[in-house]
Amino acid sequence: MGVNRRLPLSLRPLAWATLVANCVLVLTGGAVRLTGSGLGCPTWPRCTEQSFRPHGALDVHEAIEFGNRMLTFVLVAIAVATLVAACVATFRTGRLDVLILALVLALGIPAQAVIGGVTVLTNLNPWVVSLHLLCSLAIIGVAVLFLWRLDRPSPRRRRGAEVTLAWLTFAAGWLVLLVGTVVTGSGPHAGDIDSPRNGLNPLQVSQLHADLVFLFVGLTVGLLFAVRAAGRPATVRRAVLTLLGLELAQGTIGFVQYFTDLPVVLVGFHLLGAALVSAAATWTLLTVRESHPGEERTTAGPHPRGQALPSSSH
Repeated sequence: MGVNRRLPLSLRPLAWATLVANCVLVLTGGAVRLTGSGLGCPTWPRCTEQSFRPHGALDVHEAIEFGNRMLTFVLVAIAVATLVAACVATFRTGRLDVLILALVLALGIPAQAVIGGVTVLTNLNPWVVSLHLLCSLAIIGVAVLFLWRLDRPSPRRRRGAEVTLAWLTFAAGWLVLLVGTVVTGSGPHAGDIDSPRNGLNPLQVSQLHADLVFLFVGLTVGLLFAVRAAGRPATVRRAVLTLLGLELAQGTIGFVQYFTDLPVVLVGFHLLGAALVSAAATWTLLTVRESHPGEERTTAGPHPRGQALPSSSH
């Protein structure tokens, strides 16, 4: 724990800022699409052929799209500050894990910007739009891992049925998110009235999405029983319960929006739910697969150095 106390005091707030800012990016990106503002700036990297910013009186679509682009600079500022703090942490403690994760988060920003640019240049191709959202959701997961690792520099990983089930739950969650973006690409909210859709049958892909949601919820319920049966601490059970609650809320919103012809407000909440599910699924996996204080002597599997854990009788 002495190592953790030597981390820069700014690192934790910056880690939270990274997570929150990327969740906000999902919302603002959703606002661009849901208001039909995807081509408010019709080219990239400039907003118009002549300038990086709109000229004259802004209409609503230009303001929304240009505002979303400006959020990139907020993310850059947070990423640079986080990277500097991580460099200080590595210098003080020798912890490369913090620096590597901060670097991955920083590199995610230009990657997102380029994908966003390709989205505009391809007239909001639905497959590129899907990749754009999935990249944001992945960055949110890395941001959660970054926060988690600040307090846990040398994790002791567990083995067992509940860990396998946690990985399956995590994979099912990402399948739900992936197919959810495909459903979006087949639906009416294209981001611009002239933008293409992916050509898939909305009813069929929505059914596949719903089936995967049921699988995701079922695996999470099974995981809850597994961690209880394994005697895992309350922090583990709370993580699983939080994920399950988000899944049920997200599923409810999804069903309601489907049967009410996809109102913009509900779709916006569904996008926020996707960001929260990505974060919670990552947190749950980390919570289940790593030991917590008091569990070290019951951890299954070999010691990190390859030696068996001492039995309680010695």
